[in-house]
Amino acid sequence: MGRQHLTAEGAAALAGSDYVVAVRKGEHDELLEVRRRVAADHGLDLVEVVDAERDRADPADYPGAVAAWHAARADAWARVLGARGGTATYLVWGDPSLYDSTLRVLEQVAARTELTWDVVPGVSAPQVLAARHRVVLHEVGQPVHLTTARRLADDVAAGQRNLVVMLGSAASLDGLDGLPDWRIWWGANLGATGERVVVGRVGEVLDEVRAAHEAARDEAGWVMDCYLLRAPR
Repeated sequence: MGRQHLTAEGAAALAGSDYVVAVRKGEHDELLEVRRRVAADHGLDLVEVVDAERDRADPADYPGAVAAWHAARADAWARVLGARGGTATYLVWGDPSLYDSTLRVLEQVAARTELTWDVVPGVSAPQVLAARHRVVLHEVGQPVHLTTARRLADDVAAGQRNLVVMLGSAASLDGLDGLPDWRIWWGANLGATGERVVVGRVGEVLDEVRAAHEAARDEAGWVMDCYLLRAPR
């Protein structure tokens, strides 16, 4: 999650790399700078790839819109890797196995080139969240449901009562208004400078969460939040 969370295995992978590839998502992409600093720590250049356009509203065919975005990303990545050659490393924020497109895109690149690739596990956002709040993500013998803020209302309506929610936004926090008696363990920019955490009953701390969300954005220039949400017993 942060530079301090790079594992020994990850450091070894970087030591065997020729450069780091990262997507630039806008003119001022502060997360790109985080990756640049990690690359510099290991004496590597960072190669920027301008991200493909994506419909981020609410398209009628959401899976189709994502598939088109992935295909455009795969084309751009294949061009860069083909031109540079050597061994490249991608640094994934949060966890490549949770709501991230990196592995799916690399599968597409590998299918059309001679690319071979490996995944090095690291520290995930839910791990850091649990550690910061000194909490287990589920109650004894009970499950935990991983979801996104986009799906939160549907998942609660379907009966989920213990959820780890990712990919939130300031607007998505409004969905918590209807859950005042639920308990929340919230964190933003976990592992990075300007990390924020809040815990408490939703009805009592939601304003604090909103303020912390904006403070994290103001300080870092970006914000990614993750939280555990649990219904009252």
